[in-house]
Amino acid sequence: MATNDKQRFAIEGTRIRAGQGHSVEVDLQLPPATPPAYLYHGTVARSLAAIRSQGLRPMNRHAVHLSPERETAVRVGARRGCPVVLCVEAAAMHRDGHVFHVSANGVWLTAAVPAGHLRFPGPH
Repeated sequence: MATNDKQRFAIEGTRIRAGQGHSVEVDLQLPPATPPAYLYHGTVARSLAAIRSQGLRPMNRHAVHLSPERETAVRVGARRGCPVVLCVEAAAMHRDGHVFHVSANGVWLTAAVPAGHLRFPGPH
């Protein structure tokens, strides 16, 4: 676990738990955090139509996962094909009352991202 580059798990005493909860409902006990102005989400082109109409949803995860840097979002999107990086207007979301948390490995978490707070690449 200590040498894994994604640092998805944490050791608590004699137990190991997921750092972001993943698909299992876990109280991560992460305090609310003020996000940077922008965060990033990596996806693939085939998901863009649904994201444009519904925003980012956690799907089968505990929360929507966002990256503080574009390069990480590229790697995330590339796991499922040719990556597309979406820019999330995180500070504006926070001002609108959306709650953010940041995990121990630097992944930002929020319940959902409305389409109006997303910047899509290329022509709309």
